[in-house]
Amino acid sequence: MTVEIIVTLDVMLARRKMRSKELAARVGITEQNLSLLKSGKVQGIRFRTLAAICEALDCQPGDLIEFRRGDGSGG
Repeated sequence: MTVEIIVTLDVMLARRKMRSKELAARVGITEQNLSLLKSGKVQGIRFRTLAAICEALDCQPGDLIEFRRGDGSGG
């Protein structure tokens, strides 16, 4: 069985009708780092960055990330 954290930041951006560029500017991170976060290609995120994203998007951390269990079957 596999477990993973799925980043759903792109969904929240769409709900808030906000572009990545605007969020990156509000949070104070580069667009490249935000893109890596959106794609799930990061190993971690600082709590202050997560808090800033939640503040900018008026959401909770659970709106941005989710935990999934897989059966290991690869599909």
